Amino acid sequence: MTPPAGKPQRVVFGEALVELGASDPRVVVLDADVSSSTQTRLFASAFPRRFFNFGIAEANMVSAAAGLATCGFVPVVSTFALFLSLRAGEQVRAQVAYTGLNVKLVGGYAGLSDYADGASHQSVEDLAVLRAIPNLAVVAPSDAVEMRQALRAAVAHDGPVFLRVSREAVGEDYDPATHPFRLGRGIVLREGADVTFVATGTMVRLAREAAEALQREGVSAGVIDLHTVKPLDEDLLVRAANATGAIVTVEEHSVLGGLGSAVCETLCARRPVPVVRCGIPDRFGESGAYGEILARAGLDVGSLCRAARQAVERKGAR
Repeated sequence: MTPPAGKPQRVVFGEALVELGASDPRVVVLDADVSSSTQTRLFASAFPRRFFNFGIAEANMVSAAAGLATCGFVPVVSTFALFLSLRAGEQVRAQVAYTGLNVKLVGGYAGLSDYADGASHQSVEDLAVLRAIPNLAVVAPSDAVEMRQALRAAVAHDGPVFLRVSREAVGEDYDPATHPFRLGRGIVLREGADVTFVATGTMVRLAREAAEALQREGVSAGVIDLHTVKPLDEDLLVRAANATGAIVTVEEHSVLGGLGSAVCETLCARRPVPVVRCGIPDRFGESGAYGEILARAGLDVGSLCRAARQAVERKGAR
């Protein structure tokens, strides 16, 4: 994937959070002693009386956010995605999702983007864990524009939302004037005739590059930005399956339980077609240069093109 020329997505999140804080006094921010990493430090600097550092006590932080929500605040809870989904998982389930409280959960350094810290900090299972929890919307924005839009939409939404944020740089790939964002509604970025890439998060950029490479080979590949993993835009998936008859899912997450699984569950029930899942194999992450560990997980243009050809071949063999 060509590295985008832009700010880290976590910085875009931090800046957008300050803008929201200025326009909505209900917004408060809670962090678990990683505000310099997650960039909630920007909010803390602008609104020190509305920022709370809980130290490395993620479960307590989520419990406190639930309490703040009962008082009419809109708490934005921020830490690494791994710790939010696993260490604080019980509190997310029992105190936020079960009660339907208006808490926004922001998991930073998602996927393999915390490439230097390695497996102990890389969240390869957060989508699988959190999308299985009732009442919780799960969103993975793809670029800077969508990051701002998703954060605004999450705060406007009455109920719990999980936002997945990368450590790495993202581009300004979309025009905000023409790029619609609605929770639970995917976006068709490119029409295709032979195969459709369904991607989420920062892997949308990779899917677009793979589609361009395939076009040079004479393969017509569509691209869908499925930023909301839950609730899933099932009708859009069915339309894509009808249009091309072959699907390739792309996610910076385990191939078990995330976007690929969600797509397969939907199409198995409503429109069975060949689906090839591109994502992190059933293993832990590793340290290394970001692009290199993505490639070792099969998340590079060449691997996506091979997956697309495989999906098209399976379609032809039916």
